Amino acid sequence: MRFGLLGTGPWARLAHGPALAAHPEVEFVGVWGRRPEAAAEVAAQFGARAYGDAEALIADVDAVAVALPPHLQAPLAVAAARAGRHLLLDKPVATTVEDAKAVAEAVTAAGVGSVVFFTLRFDPATAGWIEEQAARGEWYTGRADWYSAVFTGDENPFADSPWRREKGGLWDVGPHALSVLLPVLGDVTAVTAANGPGDTVHLTLRHESGASSTSTLTLTAPPAAAGVVIELRGDQGVVTYPDGVAGEATASLAHAITALTSGTPHACDARFGLRVTEILAAAESALDRS
Repeated sequence: MRFGLLGTGPWARLAHGPALAAHPEVEFVGVWGRRPEAAAEVAAQFGARAYGDAEALIADVDAVAVALPPHLQAPLAVAAARAGRHLLLDKPVATTVEDAKAVAEAVTAAGVGSVVFFTLRFDPATAGWIEEQAARGEWYTGRADWYSAVFTGDENPFADSPWRREKGGLWDVGPHALSVLLPVLGDVTAVTAANGPGDTVHLTLRHESGASSTSTLTLTAPPAAAGVVIELRGDQGVVTYPDGVAGEATASLAHAITALTSGTPHACDARFGLRVTEILAAAESALDRS
C-alpha cells in the first residue's frame, strides 16, 4: 500500500517515519509538512519524497498517516477520505465533536478504512490484557490515571507543542485512558469532571455496564510522580495493569499499519475516535460549568 505522511514533528520523526519505512506492506511515497524545509528533512531521513502541497501527496497514495495537531488533522483527514484514501490517524481525532463527526462521516461515505492510533490498543500484550479483562466482565469500578511530565520534565520532545499547552492532559492522555476503559466497562452514559493543580483534570464516568470509573489526567505532574496506573475492581478481586506491558511506540504503530493494510475493520476506527472526542468534549463542558 502506498502511504503518504502528513506532518513533520517529533511524532512523525520518532514513530510514523520509522514504522512506515520498515513495514513490509508499505511503500513510503512522500511527506508533507507546514514547513517545506522540515518536510525535506523527514523525507530524506526515510527515503521518501518531499511534497509542497498536501493535496498532491494525497493524490499520489492509497493511504495517509497523519501526525499533526488535531485541528489540522481533521480537515486533511476529511479531504483524504473523500479522495478515497485510507486513514491512519492520531489521537484525538479532533478536539471538537463537529470536526470528529466530519471525519467519521467522510470515512463512512467513502467506504475507506480508518485506524486511530491509540497506542495501548496496538501493542499485542497490552491489547491482550484489555481483551482479557473485557471478557471477564462484571467489574464494579475502574481507574485509569495518566500522570505525565511533558511540561515539567527535562527535554521532552513534545514540550513545545502549542495544542498540548492549550488543551492539556484531558485531550492528550485522556484518549489513552478511554481506550482502556471503554472496551472493558462499556460506553459512557454520564460524565463529570473537576480541575486539579496545573492542567490536571479528575474525570468521573458512569458506564452502560453499571460500573463507574475515574481518571486523573495531566501533563504537568512532578517528574518523580509521573506514571500510569490502571486498576479494575469487581467480584474477581482487584486487577492492576502490569508494569512493562506496554510496548515500544514504533512497534505498536507497525501493528496499526498492519490493521489498516489488512482491510479488516478495527475497533479503533474513526467512529471510535468520534466517541472519544464526544466524551472528552462533555468533560470539557463540565469543567466550564464548574
